[in-house]
Amino acid sequence: MRGVLRGWLPCLLGGTVFAVCMIGTTLPTPLYGLYREKFGFSELTVTVVFAVYAAGVIAMLLLAGNASDAVGRRPVLLWGLGFAAASAGCFLGANALGWLYAGRLLSGLSAGLFTGAASAYVIELAPRGSSAATLVATAATMGGLGCGPLLAGVLAQYADWPLYLPFAVHVALLAGSALVLLGLPETVRDRRPLRTVRPRQPSLPPSVRAVFGPAALASFAGFALLGVFTSVSPAFLSESLDVHNLALVGLLVALAFFASTAGQWAAGSIGLARSLPAGCAVLLVGLALLAGALHWDLLALMVLSALIGGTGQGMSFRGALSAVAGAADPEHRAAVISALFVVAYLGISVPVIGVGLLVSPIGLESAGLVFIACMVLLVAVAGLYLVRHPVAAPAAERPDRVDSGER
Repeated sequence: MRGVLRGWLPCLLGGTVFAVCMIGTTLPTPLYGLYREKFGFSELTVTVVFAVYAAGVIAMLLLAGNASDAVGRRPVLLWGLGFAAASAGCFLGANALGWLYAGRLLSGLSAGLFTGAASAYVIELAPRGSSAATLVATAATMGGLGCGPLLAGVLAQYADWPLYLPFAVHVALLAGSALVLLGLPETVRDRRPLRTVRPRQPSLPPSVRAVFGPAALASFAGFALLGVFTSVSPAFLSESLDVHNLALVGLLVALAFFASTAGQWAAGSIGLARSLPAGCAVLLVGLALLAGALHWDLLALMVLSALIGGTGQGMSFRGALSAVAGAADPEHRAAVISALFVVAYLGISVPVIGVGLLVSPIGLESAGLVFIACMVLLVAVAGLYLVRHPVAAPAAERPDRVDSGER
């Protein structure tokens, strides 16, 4: 038993570093109401600030999504931690709206470096032949995203300096993560100089193309739901449900991400191939509950939609990541995972901007219902496509394709 734990320790430590970085990407979520009071901006500005983060992620994925395949995982991840610390510094010094834009852009650049590189790194640090490695990678992603609003909400509600203390705590966590990362092994054997890394148009190796389409559809739909929960739900709780406790706001947003982690665990039980269409079906239920919460102004339905919708997102996301990671060769794995995250972050940003544009003319609740109608259509199409064109189980659960790298 001790030997098993020792074999998994590098993977779990890598996952912890991944989660700490992801905490910073959602840390401001329950604080936007305070920033609106301080700087006097609209709900549309909140969605634009959120979209700036997603734009940073996508830009970095496109420009340097394959960088860690060349120069190594650890150097890229250290740069990602640096961008995260710079983002926290912007929020600590924020005295105007521009600082929020800068902080969110830097946070997006950090996440863009981490998503592909850290996912590949965690998988490669796991014991050879373990199909559970993708669960660690996806759980680190969603667990970190969930801890961000929960940490900020609790500190802002029950401690002093609500707009500063959460970011100071995150800087301390980032410093500890850098020390952990320096103690972990590098897994890329044939490293090349940084000058060999070139921005390139998204492309997929032939071995991945058959599974990428359905995996990307499911990822887009699931991340769109999480995007609306992250950017819009705090305003809905405050304006429609009269919920002003920041810890409760952070908890509700966190529930969606924690439920995603539970959905990822469930995906392993039902089979990673079946988890893609099953996740879409569960997402439909979550969207229906969210529509009911908006229409009837019911907190209970909001909580249920977070739990069920997050579970569906987690099921589909783990299936998607397992499919593309298993189909990719080690030298292309980070680039392929980065391409999947490009699609996911389009899902987390484009619908959110649409909701923000509709808030002024038709109101927050009606804008949310329009979003739900569009997402129901997309999820239904994705689910039907996945039923008719299922991802083959060997492609989604092929542990022999994962190179454990240098030990």
